[in-house]
Amino acid sequence: MSSRKQTVGVVGGGILGLAVARELLLRRPGTSVTVFEKEDRLAAHQTGHNSGVVHAGLYYQPGSLKAHLCRRGAGLLREYCAEHTLPYRELGKLVVALDRAELPALDRIEDRARSNGVPDLARLDRAGIADREPAVAGIAALHSPRTAVVDFAAVCERLAADVRRLGGRVLTSTEVHRIRPGVGHIEVSAGQERYLVGRLVVCAGLSGDAVAAMVRGRGDARIIPFRGEYYLLRAGLRDRVRGLVYPVPDPRYPFLGIHLTRHVDDEVLVGPNAVLALSTQGYTWRDVSLPDLARMAVWPGTARMARRHWRTGMYELAGSLSRRRFAGRAARYLPGLTAADLAPAPAGVRAQAVSRDGSLVDDFLIERVGPIMLVRNAPSPAATSSLAIAEHVVAQLEDGDA
Repeated sequence: MSSRKQTVGVVGGGILGLAVARELLLRRPGTSVTVFEKEDRLAAHQTGHNSGVVHAGLYYQPGSLKAHLCRRGAGLLREYCAEHTLPYRELGKLVVALDRAELPALDRIEDRARSNGVPDLARLDRAGIADREPAVAGIAALHSPRTAVVDFAAVCERLAADVRRLGGRVLTSTEVHRIRPGVGHIEVSAGQERYLVGRLVVCAGLSGDAVAAMVRGRGDARIIPFRGEYYLLRAGLRDRVRGLVYPVPDPRYPFLGIHLTRHVDDEVLVGPNAVLALSTQGYTWRDVSLPDLARMAVWPGTARMARRHWRTGMYELAGSLSRRRFAGRAARYLPGLTAADLAPAPAGVRAQAVSRDGSLVDDFLIERVGPIMLVRNAPSPAATSSLAIAEHVVAQLEDGDA
């Protein structure tokens, strides 16, 4: 490669941006790589605000990027955590059908999971559920014993250490506010400095639209923020959940519904739901951004999505505003659970791409604009898939150099 092409910028200090930076340095030793993160810490948003699940690949359309990269990414992440003695617990997961009406959807998930090569998958009856999760209700379930939990923020810190060890830079409190492609280089204005790079990879998550607009790489989808709210199960009830317990999801949405997740520290998370956030960093109802709301309002897909899914939106809103309703939905799987058994936990905000026609983009979306790669839609299972997404992005970047 020419000396210009050996200089690469990466926008975003979440798990995906750091994984891409590491992959660049491993694949091309000597490359000058700089990661730009606008916050004063790494993993400040999606990476650091989730349930920590390493997905096994049950839900995703066979042949999609999500299906392929989730399966490969889970294996790579398992190896990476073992190599660096990071916590990685294969607690296993149940996807539970509560009644016969949910069995056809459970069948479809099983078909997808087997097509995707999910290892050691088993179909359970009521007795099988009781054997693995005695406190959980249901008439049938899929058991994925290789589904795991990790601390994704800790993985990020380790990736950042790798980037620095391999000669790269990781700059926090360095927001990118202008990108100007030139002849043979890209000028990146970040913080108080200007940087010249030969190639650029944008993994900006919730800020992805704003960064894409700097290079006119808007595509046919926009990021709409959805808040996912969590509660913690009170300490005296944690033993009622051994691993991960999920409902049969609604196939119309890329959200998996309120579930129960034992984390690496043995706390049990209940959630998340999915409500429209009023800001790209709308972690509470008090977080309101008029510019963000205006941006969402002018995108035709927002109104079309609202018209199509307003009933579900109202259902989710009711659960957000009432802890009793939230607890009632989880109690369908964990009988006896009440609002008094839940303590508030930090929420997360999911960067979900919505198409012009109002549909929620259900696969990873990666766009190329000359020497710039834009990761436009990377919600769950992006953290699970991060090391594999990094391979995919860097390979595409190098293909453009041929």
